[in-house]
Amino acid sequence: QVQLVESGGGSVQPGGSLTLSCAASGRGFSVEAVGWFRQAPGQERKFVARIYRSKGANYADGVKGRFTISRDNAKSTVSLQMNNLQPEDTADYYCFAFATLSWGQGTQVTVSS
Repeated sequence: QVQLVESGGGSVQPGGSLTLSCAASGRGFSVEAVGWFRQAPGQERKFVARIYRSKGANYADGVKGRFTISRDNAKSTVSLQMNNLQPEDTADYYCFAFATLSWGQGTQVTVSS
């Protein structure tokens, strides 16, 4: 089982940047694909990005070119660099480990002028 803890959320103006971090504890993190999902108020949780053990990645269409996911297996962390944030990016962001179906508790991102 993997435990995940997100951090780095906050409030920014449109066009701003934030970096979210997901710290993992427990066994097996380095072999897992890990992703970020987000959930806006009143909406379902949606896929944002995923990174594989090999560090290949894929992204939702709405964040391609603005968000970058990365991982440090030695530190058991996954990061999400978010640039050019827009109001529609406002949501709670969750880290997810695909193999163990583990979720973090979420971190809030608010983009507003």
